[in-house]
Amino acid sequence: MSIWWSLHLRREAASVPLARRLLLGTMETAGVDPDISFDLSVALSEACANAVEHGGGGDLPEETAAYHVTAYLDGDRCRIEVTDSGPGFPPATEPHRRPSLAEHGRGLGLIAELADHVRFRNRPGRGAVVSFDKMLKWRDDALLKVS
Repeated sequence: MSIWWSLHLRREAASVPLARRLLLGTMETAGVDPDISFDLSVALSEACANAVEHGGGGDLPEETAAYHVTAYLDGDRCRIEVTDSGPGFPPATEPHRRPSLAEHGRGLGLIAELADHVRFRNRPGRGAVVSFDKMLKWRDDALLKVS
């Protein structure tokens, strides 16, 4: 069995905890190990916060005041994608394994530390996508436990 959901969220700070709570609730109900759930929820929060802060443009239409989050729990893996309508990543952006200690810019590094696989990509003229995967561990009483 698999679970997936997708959200269309306004680029407002209040949307970040909403996405995080939905992910945590989904994983709790499915029976995902709490440590894995926590790691993914922090990574999702960072990706959403980046979309809120950087995911729009000054003169772009109203629909760019939103971003999208999609989460897939399938088998023993969770994949999360956060898509925005901003200017995209600078050409040299790559996932770094060590989070930056700077005030800004450490979110992408933190996502890379918490996930097993991370991909940052631009959609020319349409924004950026952060996608990340993590292998799941299950509680003994998990509803979707992979045998």
